[in-house]
Amino acid sequence: MLKRIEEKVRSGERLTAKDALRLFESDDLFRIGRMASYVAAKKNGKKAFFIRNRHINPTNICINRCRFCAFSRSKGEEGAFELTIDEMVRKLRPSSLTLHPFTEVHIVGGLHPEWPFEYYIRMLREIKKHSPKLHIKAFTAVEIDHLSDISGLGLSGTINALKEAGLGSMPGGGAEIFDPAIRNRLCPEKISGQRWLDVMQTAHSTGLKTNATMLYGHIEAYRHRVDHLMRLRKLQDRTGGFQAFIPLAYHPKNTEVQGGYTSGIDDLKTIAISRLVLDNFAHIKAYWVMLGEKISQLALRFGADDIDGTIIEEKITRAAGALTAEHLAAEQLTDMILKADKVPVERDSFYRKVKPGR
Repeated sequence: MLKRIEEKVRSGERLTAKDALRLFESDDLFRIGRMASYVAAKKNGKKAFFIRNRHINPTNICINRCRFCAFSRSKGEEGAFELTIDEMVRKLRPSSLTLHPFTEVHIVGGLHPEWPFEYYIRMLREIKKHSPKLHIKAFTAVEIDHLSDISGLGLSGTINALKEAGLGSMPGGGAEIFDPAIRNRLCPEKISGQRWLDVMQTAHSTGLKTNATMLYGHIEAYRHRVDHLMRLRKLQDRTGGFQAFIPLAYHPKNTEVQGGYTSGIDDLKTIAISRLVLDNFAHIKAYWVMLGEKISQLALRFGADDIDGTIIEEKITRAAGALTAEHLAAEQLTDMILKADKVPVERDSFYRKVKPGR
């Protein structure tokens, strides 16, 4: 069943949506993994990347109520929080959790109903003022759409204003599943899948690099995953602006959707098929916060070449029942990579190797 697909992979021929669906329906996990490992090695050799990064979630107060989300709150609701800019800046100071400076800060949060656009501009400027060498990766496409609404500048104008204030790149969150029927059941108040793609296309047109994600393991079918991957590949053909793809394993606790956690088999299969289908993406990330340390390590043998970073204080997955540690030291990440028989490479936000003693 997989012979023709394997021939395509070896010859560099692009896989079709039908091929991708056959892979998802196959039980031959190790054969799929070998194909993905072959492609990953062609792109990045034995390298496996990580970064010294820190997450900041400015607020969980959000005008949306996505059914799969355990993070969002209404203003005044128990558990709601909103950080001041000074509090965000203080979180970036050196601490006992890291012996070296962070390379990147990752900022995503709720769509706050009261914060003006100027607040976000000041946030970026203050972070840059206190940490001028720090790369700011911030705001999902959903947040950018919201900021465009409150700024009145349009998408391009909003993104350019944020770039001028210090925005360096964008994460890939908010993509979930593009299929309208599934998306309307998961997050009816959120922007459409097409709007998410439009925001990313605009970001790429301004020169801003982004990531892309897919939330899997909830109410979608394999065909919805395939459709999602194909839409991402099509946009990447046009813009080349995506740096990495991150499959996000659904976490069920404290959500309206509920259900169960994904299996390790499904996680590895999804990583591998993503590597095979997204032939125009340089990197596939195994996000250890959602996958766990051991599955992320295995994923490096199934097509992934990046395990993210030190993270520190990620709140969104934790609210939905994350089973992993709150952070990992760079030394732990290096050890995970070495034990997977890969070569650890500490990177910056654009996958350039960070020199020791930078």
